[in-house]
Amino acid sequence: MFVDRVKIHVKAGDGGNGAVAFLREKYRPFGGPAGGDGGKGGDVVLLATSRKHTLYDFKFQAHFKAQRGEHGRGKNQKGRDGEDLIIEVPVGTVVMDAETGQVLCDLLMDGQRCVVAKGGRGG
Repeated sequence: MFVDRVKIHVKAGDGGNGAVAFLREKYRPFGGPAGGDGGKGGDVVLLATSRKHTLYDFKFQAHFKAQRGEHGRGKNQKGRDGEDLIIEVPVGTVVMDAETGQVLCDLLMDGQRCVVAKGGRGG
């Protein structure tokens, strides 16, 4: 079965929360802040590939969510960034915003990428 048109829902990863921590050392009663920032959320990226010829797989899985960033920790430890979610689509795929009808990108060449949802900033 050849599927030519699908509607998918994507969500980028949320950024991790920063940590509220204060430095505690002997002989330093007011050590100052020591909390790390949260990690960046993952992006949702569409990748054009010649290995796919139809959008049939998206008929059964229409929701995609990238990984969220980890929370920051004490001792100024930054949280790990979330991994990007890469979705392979056939070459020649036209990506449109369902709400506005605006064309986001036209994937004409093998290996071409399009970021459709940008990950959140870490706190």
